[in-house]
Amino acid sequence: MTHVLFEEDGGLKAATVLSDAGASLQVEHVSGRRTKVKSAQVLLRFESPTAADLMPAAQAVAGGIDVDFLWECAPQDEFGFGDLAGEYFGGTPSAVQSAGVLIKLAAAPIYFHRKGRGRFRPAPAETVRLALAAVERRRAQEAAIADMAQALIQGSLPPAIAAAGTGLLVRPDKQSLEWRALDQACAALKLPPARLLLERGLFADAGALHLALFEREHFPAGRGFPAGLQPADPPADLPLSPAPAFSIDDSTTTEIDDCLSVQQLPEGGLRVGIHIAAPALAGARGDALDEIARERMSTVYMPGDKITMLPESAIRPFSLDEGCERAVLSLYCDLDAAGTGIVARRTCVERIRVVANLRHDRLDDQVTEAALQDPSAHFPMADALRVLWRLTLGLSAERDRVRGRPEARFRTDFSFYVEDGRVRIVQRRRDAPLDRIVAEMMILANSEWGRLLAEHRAPGLYRSQQMGRVRMSTHPLPHQGLGVAQYIWSTSPLRRYVDLVNQRQLIAVALGQRPPYAANDADLFAILSAFDARHDAYGEIQSRMERYWCLRWLAQESVSRLEAVVIRDDLVRLAPVPFVLRLADLPALAPGRRILIDILERDELELALSARFVELIEGTDEAAAGQEAWLAEETATEAAEGSDEQAESLAAGADEARAPDGVGVGSGEQPDHRAAQPSDDPAMVAMASPPPPGGS
Repeated sequence: MTHVLFEEDGGLKAATVLSDAGASLQVEHVSGRRTKVKSAQVLLRFESPTAADLMPAAQAVAGGIDVDFLWECAPQDEFGFGDLAGEYFGGTPSAVQSAGVLIKLAAAPIYFHRKGRGRFRPAPAETVRLALAAVERRRAQEAAIADMAQALIQGSLPPAIAAAGTGLLVRPDKQSLEWRALDQACAALKLPPARLLLERGLFADAGALHLALFEREHFPAGRGFPAGLQPADPPADLPLSPAPAFSIDDSTTTEIDDCLSVQQLPEGGLRVGIHIAAPALAGARGDALDEIARERMSTVYMPGDKITMLPESAIRPFSLDEGCERAVLSLYCDLDAAGTGIVARRTCVERIRVVANLRHDRLDDQVTEAALQDPSAHFPMADALRVLWRLTLGLSAERDRVRGRPEARFRTDFSFYVEDGRVRIVQRRRDAPLDRIVAEMMILANSEWGRLLAEHRAPGLYRSQQMGRVRMSTHPLPHQGLGVAQYIWSTSPLRRYVDLVNQRQLIAVALGQRPPYAANDADLFAILSAFDARHDAYGEIQSRMERYWCLRWLAQESVSRLEAVVIRDDLVRLAPVPFVLRLADLPALAPGRRILIDILERDELELALSARFVELIEGTDEAAAGQEAWLAEETATEAAEGSDEQAESLAAGADEARAPDGVGVGSGEQPDHRAAQPSDDPAMVAMASPPPPGGS
């Protein structure tokens, strides 16, 4: 009985021939299945052994063949497997021997290249050498992967994994040995990569992990600056203003970019000055310093840390520090007889003498509304502050009239002070007179300078709000939330690139020069787009780190039960810190009600908090709670979420008040650069649930 060996579905099959039609055969497989096989598919015809016995016997023969010797015996040209079987075994090979050689040839693609059905050609010696080296390399790699994965599973951190660091969590090379080992370990332990690496000690704590991921994504070359970046000196012939200028910031503020002044004019009137540090004088568009600032777009602030937009060498010569003379861009406003309105305006580039850096955290208790109305009350720069307070009330009332409603007051800031791994979170009212003065003066400057650019047909980067929609553009549009006809960002040039660009335009206009950016300059649109992207990323890391330090505070203070305030539905905010969460078991309560909750679980990696409702705190209602600063913030938060217009108004006021500039951190000030977003309220930003770091 005749049997055949043939190829089917990429494999070798043996069957018994039932009929032979020449071009095709009817065969019966070992399994009993009958099929038709084309004669061209047949590799070998044999009488013995049986079809069922051939393949097991051939596999045994193939296992005993030395592939190196087989390769040495093979002809250098193309050959058939039967021919090589004859050379290898000598004489006429049996069906089992031929099939064994065929199996060995097919299983050794490194040594033999397939040239057709049953035909092969030996690979050149150099090709074999390189291929074997590659096989050995892959074997060693697989062994290394297995070793690293096992080490991770057993609780240690392999050096190669440690060296790869955050590269394994931010756009990792998934073909790398380190990633494959990490992936295997994560699958075995059912843990996401970030958590496994945190548990194995790659990061000191979850806060370090959050920061490392951010820096890997947005500062891959590191947070430092290239060596040799030296700003140009401002022009030496700038006139010196006779007005004594002073700033109002938090005690931790180190980048002081705005000052105020008040002068008594010879003819009897009053002149208010708003003076902004002028780093635009330190270099030109497109130079090395400008390129660095444009790449970063803003200073990054977070509790306990900051990454500056400009190097210290460019900040210090322009920061408006007490006792120094500094180059500034100034807006002077002459006041009416009542001191509540403006009758004349002038912009100039000059130098000022900074006579004082006032610190609102030290003066808020002294500089109250009552003290500002009392001529006998004593505090630093008292006469100037009284003038500025009257103007603030007048300007604020006019904006309220244009806006059609009063501006929200009684908001709260939370200041984070981090030192030696411990955090102190302090609540501070944002409606203090010093805050309102600075806010109103900065809104005035940004509005007036926006008008100045428009009058001179010089483009700028404007901020507008119409019908609740907040947007940025290169031409002026009304800002309904603030109640002004136009609005630009220009008062924070040391820490925000948009302000620096606008300052260049303003300085050129003030000096009668051609502005660096012309109308429809493609660079302006590119800056807008890039700034929005960076701004969002910087806001996210600030939000993440604030939530992280809130969780650290809970652990640090061993807090297991504390008060919270209802925002709405199941959304609540912890009373002592700006952490917002949802309580699944919260009963239906009106916004503003105070409750007691138990902390069940904290997760500093996921920035999540699990808690349960305990009881309603009796004796408080919405009206009473509304008098408290933290509840007023929640009220503003709810309004901000429901109305982009009000949110933008609050946000702009927050930014220009520079109150966030005084949010204390261990290493310096923490301005809230998130004022570009509709959800700029700190509690609103904390409300968002951030994605888990490092993927899953």
